[in-house]
Amino acid sequence: MQDACAPETEEDVRPTGDTPEKRVFIKTFGCQMNVYDSERMADALGSAGFAETDAPEDADLVILNTCHIREKAAEKVFSELGRLRVLRETRRELGGGNLMIAVAGCVAQAEGEEIARRAPLVDIIVGPQSYHRLPELIERRAGTRGVVIETEFPAAEKFANLPAPKLRSAPAAFLTVQEGCDKFCTFCVVPYTRGAEYSRPVAQIVDEAKRLAERGVREITLLGQNVNAWAGEGPSGKTWTLPDLLAALSEIDGIARLRFTTSHPNDMSEALVAAHRDLPKLMPYLHLPFQSGSDRILKAMNRKHRIEDYLRIVDRLRDVRPDLALSTDIIVGFPGETTADFEETMRVVERVHFAQAYSFKYSARPGTPAADRPEQVPEDLKSERLARLQARLFAQQTAFNAAMVGRTLSVLWDSRGRNDGQIVGRSPYLQSVYAEGDPALLGSIADVEIVAASQNSLRAVIKNLDEDAT
Repeated sequence: MQDACAPETEEDVRPTGDTPEKRVFIKTFGCQMNVYDSERMADALGSAGFAETDAPEDADLVILNTCHIREKAAEKVFSELGRLRVLRETRRELGGGNLMIAVAGCVAQAEGEEIARRAPLVDIIVGPQSYHRLPELIERRAGTRGVVIETEFPAAEKFANLPAPKLRSAPAAFLTVQEGCDKFCTFCVVPYTRGAEYSRPVAQIVDEAKRLAERGVREITLLGQNVNAWAGEGPSGKTWTLPDLLAALSEIDGIARLRFTTSHPNDMSEALVAAHRDLPKLMPYLHLPFQSGSDRILKAMNRKHRIEDYLRIVDRLRDVRPDLALSTDIIVGFPGETTADFEETMRVVERVHFAQAYSFKYSARPGTPAADRPEQVPEDLKSERLARLQARLFAQQTAFNAAMVGRTLSVLWDSRGRNDGQIVGRSPYLQSVYAEGDPALLGSIADVEIVAASQNSLRAVIKNLDEDAT
């Protein structure tokens, strides 16, 4: 997944209230859904009198919102807890009061008891389906001497009880529409940490999207561990699918761009393919993991699709939307992967030409079926294969960006650049674009001419402001 899992994210500060009595610092690890979850934690805590701070030293409550996808995820949490232990002890020595510590997210869900055993300084352990209960858990912790652990799976209850999202300053926003997964890939912990698939109803999603639009959001990315399997209750009680939802969101004034991630090939319906042709607001960029080019390995992964299925979907998408760019996820060194299997993966990469990709060495996740397979691939061989794969993927990404030079693209400007007078935004293909421009353009969409490209970004000259560009 970019799974809905991307590189680690930095904290975002969303103050609430003028003179708060309590402050919370939230550190977010991992995927885009965790970014969304951290925002909603802040919303839930805002109603309990907490405002956010960007400094843990100023906080009354520190929350580590964890991700279990990457290697050694739990050890990173314990390392972070070691730093917080020092902070808490220093504060107490200086008479600065107590610091409450919470571990949230997927590591909390999967390894809550282990965290409680190894890190008794933790006050609250809360899974990703229960963070709407944080104010209640804080009260419970204040009345008890032991750690409070809440790791149930009430997804519907969570969304029903969260307060309305607070004002966000960014022009792009995430919106979770689906959680959990029923696929049970043998390498993945998501079904065990996020639970079974749950689709939010249409009314909730549309209402949240309208509020975002009213507050200046121009681009919405729909999130789910398996987002294209979304099947939510519509206004009349009939079940809608993702193409129906995308069409409805396209009608919201102010929303100029739509995206969704992460997708599973088995749920790329013909109607969803057609949506890429029929909905101008749906950006020409799709994250579609294939994981391995070998049918034998895909079967061992329990992916339930073959490579010919994946390539057929790619061809259909490019038939209806020739300018579509694809990104993907790839695992090398899955147990039992042979040289021939790896070469199959390389052939898929050559066949598809990805604009971007997230590639990883297989690492065992405790409790998943693949972790117990006997034919584990040696670490040095995994590293060798990954290096070769990434060299090719990086070359494809660089070539894709280079092909943008001389083209006119629409860019949504969302932040100031590193240099004075520079602004940064995103192209329809999720590329980072920077240009000399007035900060007053932030939050708007402008046509630009791409004048230079690197592997990771594009340099542009702004042509004209166009509020209706997509």
